[in-house]
Amino acid sequence: MASQGLNTVAGRIQRPVPLREAVYEAILDLITTRALSPGHHLVETELAQTLGVSRQPVREAMQRLSNEGWVDLRPGYGAFVHTPTESEADQLLAVRALLETESARLAAANASPEQVGHLRDLVAAGRAATELADTDAVVQANADFHRTVTEASGNRVLAELAAQVDRRVRWYYAPVARIRGAASWDEHASLVDVIEAGDADQALRLMSEHTERTRRTYHERVDGDGS
Repeated sequence: MASQGLNTVAGRIQRPVPLREAVYEAILDLITTRALSPGHHLVETELAQTLGVSRQPVREAMQRLSNEGWVDLRPGYGAFVHTPTESEADQLLAVRALLETESARLAAANASPEQVGHLRDLVAAGRAATELADTDAVVQANADFHRTVTEASGNRVLAELAAQVDRRVRWYYAPVARIRGAASWDEHASLVDVIEAGDADQALRLMSEHTERTRRTYHERVDGDGS
């Protein structure tokens, strides 16, 4: 098991939250950050020991994760982190593109100066994390940036829908974050410029190109090498 990743969540279980929920969140965090990679064999006793809980909440969390498509339960073999197919990736990234291009278009009309400033701060944070090769921080900054663009759209329904796919987007983005590198943050910076200028058409175009580059890189990196 990815011991370094597991150690980062050891001690995170908070008793005021229902235990099964806390265990679910901890395991899902390991999956979405790819500390537990697709295809990884999940052993209940090992997870229980690492998280400092009994096997029962782990078993309940695994069932929920299976129902949501994060974990595959194979009779006679055990539980494994789901390995997404090329079709699944395309479907998710296509939905992401639809939501975020519209978010960028609306943000150009509705973003406040404070939101624009926050976007610039996130670009700076992303660049710094990229220079340090801190993939987890890059993925977090990227997620925060796109969430802020969606919030700046002023459309609450759009923001809620984007939030529903946020974790899966992070899951798909993690293996390409280092490859996209500084280029991704250059694209983010250009997007902030056109949002600040109120250019809705340009914002839509830049976000469309940005999400397409990520989609293409994912397929080249993950599907292309069979990992």
